[in-house]
Amino acid sequence: MKKNNRDDRFFNKLRKKEFSRLDKAGHVYLDYTGGCLYPQCLLDKHHKYLAKAVYGNPHSINPASVLSSEMIAEARKKVIDFFNATDYYCIFTANATAALQIVGECYPFSSEGIFLLTADNHNSVNGIREYCQAKGGQVIYSPMKEKDLSIHETILQKHLQTFAEYKNKLFAFPAQSNVSGTRHALSWVSKAKDNGWDVLLDAAAFAPTSKLDLSYWRPDFVPISFYKIFGYPTGIGCLLVRKEIFHKLKKPWFAGGTIMLSAVRHQGRFLKSDHERFENGTVNYLDIPAIGNGLDFISKIGMENINRRVKDLSALILSNIKTLRHGNGQPILKLYGPDHEENRGGTFLMNFTDVHGRYYLPGDIEALANRNMISLRTGCFCNPGIDETNHAIHEDLLKTYFLGREQGDYDDMTQFMGRIRGAVRLSIGLATTQKDIEKFLLFAGSFRDKENKKIQFVPERHTTSTGIDI
Repeated sequence: MKKNNRDDRFFNKLRKKEFSRLDKAGHVYLDYTGGCLYPQCLLDKHHKYLAKAVYGNPHSINPASVLSSEMIAEARKKVIDFFNATDYYCIFTANATAALQIVGECYPFSSEGIFLLTADNHNSVNGIREYCQAKGGQVIYSPMKEKDLSIHETILQKHLQTFAEYKNKLFAFPAQSNVSGTRHALSWVSKAKDNGWDVLLDAAAFAPTSKLDLSYWRPDFVPISFYKIFGYPTGIGCLLVRKEIFHKLKKPWFAGGTIMLSAVRHQGRFLKSDHERFENGTVNYLDIPAIGNGLDFISKIGMENINRRVKDLSALILSNIKTLRHGNGQPILKLYGPDHEENRGGTFLMNFTDVHGRYYLPGDIEALANRNMISLRTGCFCNPGIDETNHAIHEDLLKTYFLGREQGDYDDMTQFMGRIRGAVRLSIGLATTQKDIEKFLLFAGSFRDKENKKIQFVPERHTTSTGIDI
């Protein structure tokens, strides 16, 4: 890694000032894709905000309500400005999942509709297929390449060009995988739109460390979770909806705050015509203003600086993973996804292997990391498509498993399939330092030349149901 000493000094100073609790506790935090850490200044600013005035439910015109409405409007404008999204409505939600539920519930799926999505998607996106299928629509997954977990371009291009006769077509993909860190080209937005698709771009894992300019890329629906960008507050996200397509979302019910008028003796109602149509009930008016503070904090650091920092640290991780080997030459870590920093974010997916190349159970690795005060994450990370690709879980095997029982869990599935499921994920962010990475590498190196008594199968290369090698 070519070290940028200026950046290193800046971020080390930031760590000491805003995240000193990490070093006081001897804590190595490597779960930024799960949730960014909040800087101390955001707590201080929001505490002062809450203490200085009286704020009320915004669904009124009394002084306390008006003040809350003004603060919410200011935060909404900062979101729009941050993503250069003047052609979008910003709908505040509880998180990115709640934002995606709006799309699933309100998109006009029908027997003339289709939902196309990449195999690399979070379950909150995968779940939209239930709405589509319930309304008679078709659901199609486009596969990934096993080598680097990128989109299989030839197949996806064919999918985008095939369904011209369908009326309502929704295509969904992540700008960055929440599991492997793989960056998927944003040019797929325009390619899909050129073929008549509406586009849902999941930016939840991308936005924390990369600039997203919606005036340039122009997807139709973009879910965001703010705690993944700056840590505080949790419990607030948004759905950015392009104004030109806003009318396409058909809300199937109404609630307080979403209507202009409703009646009981005649069951009529008039929905609001902007973002408020989808903000059910009372929004989190005490915490939404804190979003503005968080975006100001990120803007002051500079998203370009954060992105460069993550790339530099990613290069350090990747170069060292390649050198971590047992005495017999076997790698200690099996890395999935891109092996260079150019086509990835700061999220790394791996399995630990013993001296014979056999996998350790991810949960066992996490338990050992916990003892070393290292916070990482294990499992399938709400993204089954990635795990099925990495561990050669075929469609027929999955079908047999799901149709053969009414309920199941991780242990039941692994016992049935006779192979490992899941992996270890570490992810870095703006508070990560080189020392954090060195501590993780020291931890990984402690497995050198050790033997795993719990034998697991190693995946083999496989093909898709279409017979195409991925």
